[in-house]
Amino acid sequence: MQPRLTVQDLACRRGDRLLFAGLSFDLGPGEALQVVGANGTGKSSLLRLLAGLSRPFGGSVERVGTLGLIDERLAMDEHLPLGAAMRFWERLDGCGDPAMPLKMMELDDMAEVPVRFLSTGQRKRLAFARLLDCAHDVWLLDEPLNGLDDAARAKVEALVALHCGGGGICVVASHQQMALPAAARRIELAEYAP
Repeated sequence: MQPRLTVQDLACRRGDRLLFAGLSFDLGPGEALQVVGANGTGKSSLLRLLAGLSRPFGGSVERVGTLGLIDERLAMDEHLPLGAAMRFWERLDGCGDPAMPLKMMELDDMAEVPVRFLSTGQRKRLAFARLLDCAHDVWLLDEPLNGLDDAARAKVEALVALHCGGGGICVVASHQQMALPAAARRIELAEYAP
């Protein structure tokens, strides 16, 4: 089955504050969406709704295909060496070649370094290594360029283009300019005013 992400009249509420309402879009194979907006407008909340980690206040999200999320939480045991932390997830996720994603993200020489000693950029690259290892159809990327140097940033942009070029879907929430496939759409979230 081909991947699809369909959002219909989605609304998100945090506490007594409505972040957004009436949000609709439909993404199919090869499509990308950039979500922009000021802090607190609901970009990260939207990605959590798309991932099924939060329930919408209104509307619906329909997903076809496997889903991978990168956000500020690195789901790795801080005390394990990087290589062992990856192997843990590979056993759970049923992933493929463990050496390839680490090499691709230039972390292969750090397999024995405990995760807690990784820099912000190295942690972000490790999150991408795990994402690459699982071949998900839909990528949800929350501030994917934070902490990355120019070379790593270019690599992430190229990976997103490759993913979409291969029929994947990508939703990116970011404050930073990011090169996305030419046909990428853009949604700007603003403070909700009924």
